Amino acid sequence: MRFVHTADWQLGMTRYFLNGEAQPRYSAARRDVVAGIGELAADTGAEFVVVAGDVFEHNQLAPRDVSQSLEAMRAIGVPVYLLPGNHDPLDASSVYTSPLFRSECPENVTVLDRPGVYEVRPGLQLVAAPWTSKAPVADPVASVLDDLPADGVARIVVGHGGVDIFVPDKDRPSLIRLAALEAAIARGAVHYVALGDKHSRMQVGSTGRIWYSGSPEVTNYDDIETDPGHVLVVNLDEADPSVPVRVEPRKVGRWRFVTLRRSVDSSRDIADLDLNLDLMPDKERTVVRVGLTGSLTVTDKATLDACLDKYARLFAALTVWDKQSEIAVTPADGEFDDLGIGGFAAAAVDELVATARSDGADADDARAALALLLRLADRGVA
Repeated sequence: MRFVHTADWQLGMTRYFLNGEAQPRYSAARRDVVAGIGELAADTGAEFVVVAGDVFEHNQLAPRDVSQSLEAMRAIGVPVYLLPGNHDPLDASSVYTSPLFRSECPENVTVLDRPGVYEVRPGLQLVAAPWTSKAPVADPVASVLDDLPADGVARIVVGHGGVDIFVPDKDRPSLIRLAALEAAIARGAVHYVALGDKHSRMQVGSTGRIWYSGSPEVTNYDDIETDPGHVLVVNLDEADPSVPVRVEPRKVGRWRFVTLRRSVDSSRDIADLDLNLDLMPDKERTVVRVGLTGSLTVTDKATLDACLDKYARLFAALTVWDKQSEIAVTPADGEFDDLGIGGFAAAAVDELVATARSDGADADDARAALALLLRLADRGVA
């Protein structure tokens, strides 16, 4: 038996740093990757799809987002099982109980809206642990494991949340206890655990049967999400569920969120950064965050600003990571001697240079004014 394990679709997600028209494309990409799971299911012979929580970004979605999301799920074709997670819990405002969702929910979609066992067909069960609030007071999975028999039925637990071995705060009530999962596997009552919450693909423990699938489309920068953009194709031997499962990751995401850290101390460093950005493919689906440190002349800083401005127009977004950036700007000797100005204007430039070299409150404004002067003089333009 083969099925697809995925999670953290977070349909309706917005990212504040995306350029204006990039946000609709990013939202569409998240829906497209969901619809594309249908083609993957057909190619691999997957019988169904389980979504281990956070199907939606939150419960207060625009009607258009709900309708388009459900249409993407309809396109999958095979049965799809949705688990409410911490972003879309089964609380009083749940999207899953809204009239719109109920009226437009496709026949192939089932919400796992109660804790416990769901029979997919004889000999195969899902064991669901939905979130009913954003702040569970206990391990959301442990209670559904207690009474499961080891009777030869193939069982897949579908859960959502952090596992205790990954966090320092072991007393957090909502943590999933790995020991309980491994005990259920060891006694033959559970044969695979499909988890959501982590946005990177990750095996949990040493059994080979507990996995986070990660988000099928990236949601954060690569220094935070190390391996997003996958779904898992899981192969389980129903005739003998004790046979090791085979988990095959499939890359489905198309967007990238990239973090770059660079030292820029000369025009050559800026040229290297320019080349690096220029060579990045698929700029319309790539978000770049740059952390820059160094010391530059006003001319070189103007060149750097022009470089960043250029690529901010080409990428889905390009932003400077303020917390990881610190560039000292100091006018070089003779840097403004050949601007072809004299008289009062030359004296004003000399005054700006002196102010820019100081540690006074007006130094940053003076550097900005000098940089603008250079750009108006057609210098420092990338």
